[in-house]
Amino acid sequence: MSTTIQLFVTCIIDMLYPEVGEAVVKVLQRAGVTVEFPAGQTCCGQPAFNAGMRAQARPIAMHTIRVFEKTQGHVIVPSGSCAAMIRHGYPELFAEDEEWLPRARLLAERTFELTEYLVDQLGVTDLGARFPGKLTYHASCHLLRDLGVNSQPRALLSGVREAELVELPYTTECCGFGGVFSVEHPEISTAMLERKIANIEASEAPLVVSCDGGCITNINGGLRRQGKPQRAVHIAEILAQADNER
Repeated sequence: MSTTIQLFVTCIIDMLYPEVGEAVVKVLQRAGVTVEFPAGQTCCGQPAFNAGMRAQARPIAMHTIRVFEKTQGHVIVPSGSCAAMIRHGYPELFAEDEEWLPRARLLAERTFELTEYLVDQLGVTDLGARFPGKLTYHASCHLLRDLGVNSQPRALLSGVREAELVELPYTTECCGFGGVFSVEHPEISTAMLERKIANIEASEAPLVVSCDGGCITNINGGLRRQGKPQRAVHIAEILAQADNER
């Protein structure tokens, strides 16, 4: 009998990258789990939380908690930033609320980022994926710093057949997105993105892989504006490419 998980798909994937959501489902099913999708899910509340709008973030977080309280199994998030919001942001948001803090902690304990879940919980690093080409990896900020997830996506990419994983210079540097940061500090954000793009070019990889839709959106925007041929993709898109499907 397979394990059942709940997919929290995130706003960016739902609205901008539905194909990534499909790839996430395919990857999880290939790992042997049954995927359920609670239809009532919306935003996790991170944009408001990061902007310091705690009062506005609370009802959004409460809604998310209510939705997933009705479900069973781990909650899997294909985004380090949204997973970090639930794991760390929710307990902080409800730190002084005797009713909601225990409920926030219960959800936090069930929640895992996609690559973290595959490697640490399922013990999976080889999904039978194949990608004949050179790849590099961008370590997104929330995934690396808030969740401490770094070796897991690298292990999964190393297991992709025919892929050559090359190191991205200064891979741990922010791409400049940071959600509201890129809006409040556009000049700094632009400079950081230009440095990231220069490092992608230096890697000589045509694809840069990330685990966060925000980073993918920001990096691809910069690449297109500069007329560069490289592009950023979500790790699930690489892991979903199986040998027997090509």
